[in-house]
Amino acid sequence: MAKEFLTVYWREMIRFVRFKGQLFAALVQPALWLLLFGVAMSSNFASDSIVFPTIPGVVDVDYLTFMAAGVMAMTALFTCLFGGMGLLFDKNWGIMKEMLASPMRSYHIQFGVGLGGVTKSLIQVGLIMGFGLLLGVEFFPGFSGLEAVGAVLGIFAFVVVFSAGFIFLSSGLAMRVESMESVQAMMTLLTMPLMFSSNALYSTSSFPAWLQAISAVNPLTYFVNGIRYFALGGDFTALGTHYEYSGGDILLSFAYLVAFTGLTFVFAWVSFKRAKVT
Repeated sequence: MAKEFLTVYWREMIRFVRFKGQLFAALVQPALWLLLFGVAMSSNFASDSIVFPTIPGVVDVDYLTFMAAGVMAMTALFTCLFGGMGLLFDKNWGIMKEMLASPMRSYHIQFGVGLGGVTKSLIQVGLIMGFGLLLGVEFFPGFSGLEAVGAVLGIFAFVVVFSAGFIFLSSGLAMRVESMESVQAMMTLLTMPLMFSSNALYSTSSFPAWLQAISAVNPLTYFVNGIRYFALGGDFTALGTHYEYSGGDILLSFAYLVAFTGLTFVFAWVSFKRAKVT
């Protein structure tokens, strides 16, 4: 089982490295988001005449630092949502038919593809953290060295669960449709509401009630909560909004993502079982 699982995973990573354009975009696009959008918006807020209230004794972070956590989350989202396109290529070119006809169980393919997507997300998130620190992002304020290491591990744990959930979702959708255009349209349709109904780029406290209800079931919201808790602490302010996260809140966020990943795994498993390949 391990050999079959790792064979699929290794194939995914080779494909990731060999497609130079995809590799370049995957590594550079998040940095551009942070550099252009993050720095520009942070500069505008810094030069604005509005003075945001702060709370004595509570860490106040600038918009660049606040947004960096959101960029990390959105990068993992984009990477894994579009990760199923490789499976559609395999299906249309007859490769998937050979894989499913082999003694290898279909869930080995799911695990291999899932681990590939998770690995790509971890690489990108690590690069964003490093590049963000160079730009002046103030992650881990007041943390000791050991606490910072633990925080990075906490962030990676959230990345693993969140990325697995969306790569399973993407894989399941890819096995149910026949054209690349259909997958791209579906992924684009999912990306917009997930991104803009979450707290990745701004606070959701001023959302209307119906949009707050959508945000409350959005997996991206819980993912961002986890990243900000480990990167900034459980008590901080940003742009005049006070954020407080308890350990229980973060455990609940993690449990929500685990449940989401379990559901998407079942969806992908059923999709593989019912797939019609030629």
